[in-house]
Amino acid sequence: MTGEELLQHAAAVVRDRRRVYGDPAELFERVALRWSQVLGTRVTAVQVGLCLADLKLARLTMDPGHLDSLVDVAGYAACVREVQG
Repeated sequence: MTGEELLQHAAAVVRDRRRVYGDPAELFERVALRWSQVLGTRVTAVQVGLCLADLKLARLTMDPGHLDSLVDVAGYAACVREVQG
């Protein structure tokens, strides 16, 4: 899979998740509110996206070629951009 194909696949995953879970900005904001309560500090929607991407990056240290994690990192990066407005 080329880099361009990976990005196209990630875009398709983001579109699918949008249909299932709704707008990323709204979802990440809901997660941010929950994480803020759990952690006792303010968490932003952008931080949610960055943390989710970081989780995938941590997993990639175990298997750098894991396609699903690579796709998810690209998808989370796109969602962060969207959440930033």
